[in-house]
Amino acid sequence: MKLPITDQFLWDLYVMMDKTGDILRFITKPPTMANYLPGPKNPIFDKYRKNKNRDTFSKFIYRLKSNNYIKVKNLEGKQAIILTKEGLNKALKASFIMEGKKKRKDGKWIMLIFDVPEKYRKSRDLLRSILRNLGYKLFQQSVWVTPYDVSEKTEKLLQMYSLDKYVKIFLIEEI
Repeated sequence: MKLPITDQFLWDLYVMMDKTGDILRFITKPPTMANYLPGPKNPIFDKYRKNKNRDTFSKFIYRLKSNNYIKVKNLEGKQAIILTKEGLNKALKASFIMEGKKKRKDGKWIMLIFDVPEKYRKSRDLLRSILRNLGYKLFQQSVWVTPYDVSEKTEKLLQMYSLDKYVKIFLIEEI
């Protein structure tokens, strides 16, 4: 049975990560005696762990496709894996969460005020979601504030989604 190109790409990625996993684990594990004690590895447990990881990865691929995060398209006669708009949004949200938030060194806050028309309700909801993920808190209706240094990311996302014309950003000294 031939795998779809998406599955094949992701499985190749999984195999590569699986092969480098031992090296990564060695580098990232804290140095404790248990890590360096000699002894035979039990092949039954290794096989169980490998199969469990493979099943988990298979479920991950299925979820990516079913949630419409990735698509396979025919580009110039060749199949390509495309990250969809939903996939991009999900990846952006994950990157904000993983990066962590740093408070501004000068102690100032960023205040954002927006007025997105009702006919663009989805864009307004997307804006609120972005603001929450960046660490903004609702100050009052359509007014959000954050002590974090996220002004560049905010501006980049507003331009990406063409929302900058509905938004005003202020740098304030105190609330």
